[in-house]
Amino acid sequence: MTLRIALAQFDFPVGAVAQNAQRIITMIAEARDEYGADVVLFPELALSGYPPEDLLLRPSFLADCDAALQDIAASTQGIVAVVGWPQAAGSVVYNAASVLRDGCVAATYRKRELPNYAVFDERRYFDVDPDRDTCVFEVDGVMLGLVICEDLWFPEPLAQTAQAGAQLVLVPNASPFERDKHAQRDALLAQRVRETGVALAYLNAVGGQDALVFDGASVLADGDGFVHPAARAFEEHWLLADYDPASRKFAPVAWPFEDEESRDALAWRAVVRGTRDYCRKNGFEKAWLGLSGGIDSAVVLAIAVDALGADNVTAVRMPSRYTADLSNDLAAEQCQALGVRLLAVPIEKPFQGYLDALAETFAGQPVDTTEENLQSRARGALLMALSNKFGGLLLTTGNKSEYAVGYATIYGDMCGGYAPIKDLYKTEVFVLANWRNTIAGAPVIPPEVIARPPSAELRDNQKDQDSLPPYDVLDAILLRHVDQEQSREDIIRAGFDIATVDKVLRLVRISEWKRHQAAPGPKVSRRAFGRERRYPISNGYRE
Repeated sequence: MTLRIALAQFDFPVGAVAQNAQRIITMIAEARDEYGADVVLFPELALSGYPPEDLLLRPSFLADCDAALQDIAASTQGIVAVVGWPQAAGSVVYNAASVLRDGCVAATYRKRELPNYAVFDERRYFDVDPDRDTCVFEVDGVMLGLVICEDLWFPEPLAQTAQAGAQLVLVPNASPFERDKHAQRDALLAQRVRETGVALAYLNAVGGQDALVFDGASVLADGDGFVHPAARAFEEHWLLADYDPASRKFAPVAWPFEDEESRDALAWRAVVRGTRDYCRKNGFEKAWLGLSGGIDSAVVLAIAVDALGADNVTAVRMPSRYTADLSNDLAAEQCQALGVRLLAVPIEKPFQGYLDALAETFAGQPVDTTEENLQSRARGALLMALSNKFGGLLLTTGNKSEYAVGYATIYGDMCGGYAPIKDLYKTEVFVLANWRNTIAGAPVIPPEVIARPPSAELRDNQKDQDSLPPYDVLDAILLRHVDQEQSREDIIRAGFDIATVDKVLRLVRISEWKRHQAAPGPKVSRRAFGRERRYPISNGYRE
């Protein structure tokens, strides 16, 4: 006799309590009636969406979640459902998952290990139940247990659940994507199974939430330690499997396996999903961006088209007196290849207007980056005007290398509501451009865009490398300093030039104020700027 498990790898938007509740009610019935499931599992905090952040400080929000959970329980008949939700108990709140059956709440498990690192801030909102009870319940003669996300990364919760009699443990998660995380997770599942002998059904949320992207990629692990291939990442799916208690093994029934787990494929799908969901959840059907003929805006255009469709994206070519004819030609070539509308809005008149307005005040002063930045700010103002007039979200095109060292103009090319490549270093942008061209019948990013030296084109014959170290050197230093948190001495010992290291670290330090004003963008790395890497702007510490 097998037990059919349905895993709801779906997106449950943050704050949409009533809509999430109605969807969960519908899906419980669907799992029972269409798929013959005995048990249906929903992601961590599916009712509220994850992470609800300071919504959890509002009593009315918690009350709405409680009422919605009761409604879901009352409708649950003929199947067992496990639903994640924020449970208020007096003055404290728990990250909880409740077992619903026969019209009522049969049991509730409260998360024991609250992550408070990287993007996680759960100890700000949630408490740990001092009784630390396990949750084990019976379905058709099979003993099931329940732990939540971070609990699995510690041996005790699962070990105690197994000791309480569980044969199969359900693990609802809201675990954001980052590169190279899947292998670490699969190794952990295999280790926990070897330690306890229980089988695991690991369900992860899917979808973009501001700077976070949840990848799904849910996994089954048999009681003998075998970890099945992950479900398709970044896509919503019903996942079905039959569990045999005699062999402690799963037989996938409907399980679209992930067939492309390369770092580049997953990173591309992460930024596309993040961009799509940010637009959709904030009411934007269309997007705008400035298209320069350079690599960054070319990659953002391809992302936008993959996320929203070519008909919903408008590119704007904004030539100045310093723009090369090749840049204009390459922008037009890419728009033609992708089927995107291209507008041309020259900036010479507003730029000259700025210069004329400031001529008397600037008299006798040498030309410097001030005049360069005026060009970028003219572009930013015009792009925002187009977005305001016609609707749609303006996408910014800066990458992680530029944000790290401040090679971006505040109120200029940093204008916009979302930054799709904000967490990709420049060298990674080039790699992804080449990868994206390999999956198309013809290149969607002109090869000459990839081949030409990067330039902001704000003065004659300008190249990025006039102001910065070569990107392979710059990114290697930034990776060590930002992502791996290495010190100046660590980086120098690795063989990097002292003067170059000092220059880069200084630029990172003095650019913090810009990053605090930057648009959000999808996290793909171990340490993204924004909610994950938080440094003070006013900072007297020197390494």
